[in-house]
Amino acid sequence: MKNTSETPQGISSDSFYFEKDKSGSILVLGVGNYLMGDESIGVRLIESLSQRPIPEYLDLLDGGTGGFLLLDRFQAYGTVIFVDATMDGKPAGTVSLLRPKFASDFPKALSVHDVGLKDMIEAVYLMDHQPDLYLITISIDHINPMSVAVSPEVLNALPEAIDKTLSLAQTLHKQAISVGDHL
Repeated sequence: MKNTSETPQGISSDSFYFEKDKSGSILVLGVGNYLMGDESIGVRLIESLSQRPIPEYLDLLDGGTGGFLLLDRFQAYGTVIFVDATMDGKPAGTVSLLRPKFASDFPKALSVHDVGLKDMIEAVYLMDHQPDLYLITISIDHINPMSVAVSPEVLNALPEAIDKTLSLAQTLHKQAISVGDHL
């Protein structure tokens, strides 16, 4: 387990992601805009996870509103778990796990950064290396521009989303170890 009892430190260098082989690690990538209320839940999940001990095989990244600057992370990791808000018509606070195989498999109504994120995913599928992608969504029913407030329904979903993220990561890690043992 990583020691996170100290104050978390921001990583400002891209070299962190390339200092060692990350192909056996899992990246949890939270995306969202902190200034858009409920839409920020993906980055809030990363913020929450950074305050607790996490397994050595897990890396966390606040991906902001996504975009092509994140493409190099997809080259470095064998598995990426996205966490994002979505306006999918489900009740606010609904946590879902999706296994998209193509950018078109992502929900049609990912939050306000929808176009940039889907464009980035399309670019990932054009690269030589495509990581295994998983998407954990938290349903929202509105966006509050220029607000850092998160609705109680969405905020109350955070523990379930964290549990689902950590459980998925643990399962994927165990599967990778099992496959590696048989090679």
